[in-house]
Amino acid sequence: MANILVVDDEIGIRELLSEILSDEGHVVTTAESAAAARTLRRESAPDLILLDIWMPDTDGVTLLKEWVASGQLSAPVIMMSGHATLETAGEATRLGALDFLEKPIALARLLSAVRDGIEHGQRSRGAQPAMPPPAGTDDLPPMRPRSNAGDVAVREAGLQPPPAAQALAINLDQPLREARDQFERVYFEYQLAKESYSMTRVADRAGLERTHLYRKLKQLGVELGRGARRVDRFDSPTSTASTTISSAPAGTGQDE
Repeated sequence: MANILVVDDEIGIRELLSEILSDEGHVVTTAESAAAARTLRRESAPDLILLDIWMPDTDGVTLLKEWVASGQLSAPVIMMSGHATLETAGEATRLGALDFLEKPIALARLLSAVRDGIEHGQRSRGAQPAMPPPAGTDDLPPMRPRSNAGDVAVREAGLQPPPAAQALAINLDQPLREARDQFERVYFEYQLAKESYSMTRVADRAGLERTHLYRKLKQLGVELGRGARRVDRFDSPTSTASTTISSAPAGTGQDE
């Protein structure tokens, strides 16, 4: 487990990175600006910093220069951007950035860079790497027979299926889109309980990339915490999910 500071002015990216890295077992702190990042770096003593380049108050490269010049760079830094040039990326690397992630960030690329960054920081401090086991591997429960279907597996794990899964009552008089959303809520609540809230195993069972699964759960109003769920209306509007961690589209006022 590591303490990770995520610095990005886009709330969607901060939340998504926080969810993904928290699910990997890390403690994540987020900052929306360079000013907030300065304070949180001092207070939280992060093991790794994910730093966006283009921000409204002070850009990430300038903030990196500031930390290096003042001797405050105590953790590896991974830069992120959706529109940075090769020159900008090269400048950040020369200043001491460990890696550069181009948005949209592929999930596998993100996790690989974070793992390398944490190990690099541990080696720099003379510590032995102590990475958390990958989600969905070492923490897997013993194999259970599948002959009695999902409800038996959930009961054997000491969990109860969500109430909606016990009585699959979907209003078939509502529009197809709302009925589909209602079914998907029931489906994902049941799978989360059955798989002990392992996002890796639920994504594998549902046939989705994990980044896509995070987006899907969020748009459906399904909480990621054990046994918790937001009380949203079944007829709330939905949005299109994304399979990558991307910046705001052009024209939204974010010059990322």
